[in-house]
Amino acid sequence: MTAAATTTDAPARVETRATATAGRRRGRRIALYAFVVFMAVTWLFPLAWAVFSSLRPYAETQLHGYISWPSALNLDNFVNAWNQGNFPQFYLNTVIITIPSVIITLIISSMVAYAVSRFSWRFNLLVLMIFTAGNLLPQQVIIVPLYRLYLALPIPRVISDNGLLYDQWIGIILIHIVFQMGFCIFVLSNYMKTLSKELTEAALVDGASVLRIWASVIMPLCRPALAALATLEFTFIYNDFFWALVLMKSGDRRPITSALNNLQGEFFTDFNLLAAGALLAAIPTILVFVALQKHFISRLTLGSSKG
Repeated sequence: MTAAATTTDAPARVETRATATAGRRRGRRIALYAFVVFMAVTWLFPLAWAVFSSLRPYAETQLHGYISWPSALNLDNFVNAWNQGNFPQFYLNTVIITIPSVIITLIISSMVAYAVSRFSWRFNLLVLMIFTAGNLLPQQVIIVPLYRLYLALPIPRVISDNGLLYDQWIGIILIHIVFQMGFCIFVLSNYMKTLSKELTEAALVDGASVLRIWASVIMPLCRPALAALATLEFTFIYNDFFWALVLMKSGDRRPITSALNNLQGEFFTDFNLLAAGALLAAIPTILVFVALQKHFISRLTLGSSKG
């Protein structure tokens, strides 16, 4: 009698445990979704508030404060920010600084990463460590000696109208290349290590030079990694304000981040206008990410799997 009852109750207990397990999994899933939604709202709220403020006339803000729904929304702040901030000129300055910096950084970094990851020589690990350690150096540590160097080091007037690196686009480009190379070399070297060495050996057997192997074999295979790094580097360099502020004195040569200063008055700042200017300044980085998001998302774990 007891054995029969135990046998009869066993499926019920199993079903109860399964139901309890499914309930716990459902509860964890709901908690996870709630956390993800909360974090998404937290991150998107400042952007949504900036869009709302940029579309709101300042007269409405002045009358009713920032926390109130306006009677009308328009694009006047964007038009005023574009004209007062002289955005076309600053966009051009940013292109002149950012595009060469990104291209040269990726080319040199890929060469160094190719050397330290695909060939065994005495100092390859040391070179990689030096570049990686240099990437960890805070920018503020070297600003005083770098500033004096830029004022004292003469360069040909063909590339500098004042014969110095100071207050020149070439000076800003060089410092971006130097500071961004460490990160790019570290990422690319890890990515290149996942590529089959038989490719390099076969190209060497066929008589290809080291430079030819880098250009014709390694670089095409690293295209997804280069696209992901190009997205990051474009964002890093585009958003820079520190180096342009310290190493350039001519306001009309500075990048787009400096254009926002033109929207601030000496005694008064229209934050609705400033929000519109900030959104205009952010458009190129958004477009670059949208264009390269496939490679960027697929390579968030660069080097974790073969290309």
